[in-house]
Amino acid sequence: MNRFRAVLMARNMEFLRDRSSLSWNILLPILLVLGLALVFSGGERPLFKVGIVGNPADSTYLERREVQRITVTDIDTAIRKVGRHQLDMLIDPAGRRFWVNPTSGKGAVLASLLEAQSGNDLTREPVSGEAIRYIDWAVPGILGMNMMFSCLWGVGYVVVRYRKNGFLKRLNATPLNAFEFVSAQVASRMILIMVITVGAYIGTDWFLDFRMEGSYAALFVVAALGASAMVALSLAISARVSSEELAGGLLNLITWPMMVLSGVFFSMEGMNPWLRDLARIFPLTQMLDGARIIMLEGGGFAQVSVQLAALLAMTIGLLALGAALFKWQPD
Repeated sequence: MNRFRAVLMARNMEFLRDRSSLSWNILLPILLVLGLALVFSGGERPLFKVGIVGNPADSTYLERREVQRITVTDIDTAIRKVGRHQLDMLIDPAGRRFWVNPTSGKGAVLASLLEAQSGNDLTREPVSGEAIRYIDWAVPGILGMNMMFSCLWGVGYVVVRYRKNGFLKRLNATPLNAFEFVSAQVASRMILIMVITVGAYIGTDWFLDFRMEGSYAALFVVAALGASAMVALSLAISARVSSEELAGGLLNLITWPMMVLSGVFFSMEGMNPWLRDLARIFPLTQMLDGARIIMLEGGGFAQVSVQLAALLAMTIGLLALGAALFKWQPD
């Protein structure tokens, strides 16, 4: 018992004396609770989601507590969402028309309410299409979340351990420079995670038959750039850290906001605009947006060019930052 007590006290003191790790462990759950409370604030969730072409404040159509009215700027994209039941209705006040899917129960209810309110002054335009299953929408998020954890923890935490046990110090005695080491880490993890993800996609698709409307090549490139950007992010975080506890805290600080704000399990559409803008700084958000455009909307390279450019810029920028800040030896 004396030996057990000695080791127990030593480990406790080691953790308590690491002020940075202790601070993260205290602050992280508080920040997560506050973040989730902010995302899901606003009381009871609306029953219906209606797109309004233009500014919803300029129109009183379906201005009810049960209806969430969102701004629509791209009519063609919004019409496709009505067809897939992602929007219950689309209204164009200036054009005096609205779109609804006849097979949507929510759409039928809204159409009756709207026609009673407008006195049949709006033209109804039916939209055909099948509803997207939740699994079709969620599968990019689930696979993306697995990639995120593998990329961040499988690289950043390992690099910190290398630095702590002196492995990086020995590598520093070789001709290898920091950029070469960081680049090799990115390439290695990207190859491994892509093989695993492709295998998981093929295996689960065989059972569940996911919706796939677009290009497999574009989907692969989006996933590969997403993986490289997240590995580069992990390396930038771990470039100078020597404490495994601090590395764990920093990685948690990155992974949980990405899980909450990147649309892994639920759509951020209709949330506060500044939250959606904040989410775009995360590589997981760009990767999932691109994957869903390809899988659900039939997009190709042209349709996901914005996401591809963002992921490529993140990879290059974070890779350069990680190489510039990289430290071979612990303090």
